[in-house]
Amino acid sequence: MSSRLGTFRAFFLVGVCCVGSFLFAYDTGIIGGVLTLQSFQNDFRYSNKQKTTVASNSNSLLQAGAFFACFFTWPFTARFGRRWSIALASAIFCVGAVVQTINTHHIGAFYAARVVSGIGVGMATVMIPMFSAEMAPKNTRGQLGSMFQFFFTLGVMTSYWVNYAVSTKLASETRQWQIPVGLQLVPGGILGLGMLILPESTRWLAKGGQHEAAMKSLIWVRGGDSEEVRAEMTEILAGIDAEVQATEGLTWREMLLPANRWRVFVVVTLQIGVQLTGNTSLAYYAPQVFQTVGAGDSKLLVSGFFGVIKVVSCFIFLAFLVERIGRKKALMGGAFAMGSLMLIVACLTATHSPSKDATSVSPAGAASITMIYLEAAAYNMSFGPVSWLYTGEIFSNRTREIGIAIGTATQWLFNFVFSQATPHAVDNLGWRTFLMFAIFNAALVVYAWLVIKETTGKALEDMEALFGSTKTQMGAANIEAAEHELEFAKKDLASSHVEAKA
Repeated sequence: MSSRLGTFRAFFLVGVCCVGSFLFAYDTGIIGGVLTLQSFQNDFRYSNKQKTTVASNSNSLLQAGAFFACFFTWPFTARFGRRWSIALASAIFCVGAVVQTINTHHIGAFYAARVVSGIGVGMATVMIPMFSAEMAPKNTRGQLGSMFQFFFTLGVMTSYWVNYAVSTKLASETRQWQIPVGLQLVPGGILGLGMLILPESTRWLAKGGQHEAAMKSLIWVRGGDSEEVRAEMTEILAGIDAEVQATEGLTWREMLLPANRWRVFVVVTLQIGVQLTGNTSLAYYAPQVFQTVGAGDSKLLVSGFFGVIKVVSCFIFLAFLVERIGRKKALMGGAFAMGSLMLIVACLTATHSPSKDATSVSPAGAASITMIYLEAAAYNMSFGPVSWLYTGEIFSNRTREIGIAIGTATQWLFNFVFSQATPHAVDNLGWRTFLMFAIFNAALVVYAWLVIKETTGKALEDMEALFGSTKTQMGAANIEAAEHELEFAKKDLASSHVEAKA
């Protein structure tokens, strides 16, 4: 096996998938800046008193669409596979993005388009961690799983700088907001077209009995055939055989088994924890938050560098740390750092309250901005990447679709709640908003210590033993059955090669 070719193909596959994460993040970041533009307000004809409501609705309606999408994504991908599910998500998102870009002069039409785009984004966020986890080698699964958050930070950073460019370089006219909104179609198109050149998930094919196609998929993503690849395929088939024997005839009721109930609890609480860190709120409303701590007229420029910090810190984590420090330590350390930094911001803002009319950054404001930058770095080395990585890797092959759908639906539900609450909290609580998030982060340190099991370096088929599911652990009979199935797949693969040559 060509390890270099296999590594390249694995990173390429996950990179193409994670364009969907870039898309989600770009949409997340762009809307906060667009809603501050006078040109957008003029075209959609709402008053200054309605600004906060429009901001909340524009974000929360996208999340509402994403939340409901999670529930029909699970049966769709179980039947039609990962590739076509992601391609469909891309197409739906692009329809919504086109309508958002049209100057309809009706905020209701914009809201409806946000819901449609949300459906596409919701589907993508279920599929990407699933596809990535199923195709990644176990020794680099942490790095590949963390790419979801890395592309997210790239999308947020891009959105901030696009917002800054159009607000400073273009006049207050329709194209000022249409350009950033319309640019969503670029990653949306790349995601859909990219699915046409990738193989289907090995584990999805194997679970459906398509063993020859599964073997071809695994050989492609590992860079060639070898004893190591055949051993991995045997392990995959044995794991599926053990699950089928233990749970045959069950569907969603498998989630009621003790080990699966616990895993559902973990992903639900972990995704709630992501929102409790406060970083989703900062991503959506960065310009408003930086104005609260004293950024003055530089709020969009400060937001741009905020995006750079996220990209750099997430890259450092996935390149050097994720496979060294593990999931549990990353979550505990990140929550402690975020809580401490949020507390400092709360104290600085409370004791050195910025003037609403200030146009320049005060020393206290600069210190608060620095703390928020460091807090964002801590998040992108902990809860940001690890939450998606962990959600994608802890379920069995039979329960992965519904398990990830439940976790992702939770993420979108609480994303919705916090997007509704944040602008009102910033308006009404001021510095106490940061104190609230500091308390939440302190609680998350305890949560990670008590709840999270370490999964670093383990194969997906090892998760049954790790989470105490004795019924579906592999035995000698499962290995023997898997080897038998693999022999048939190898013969079919060889005969197809002979026919192709003939």
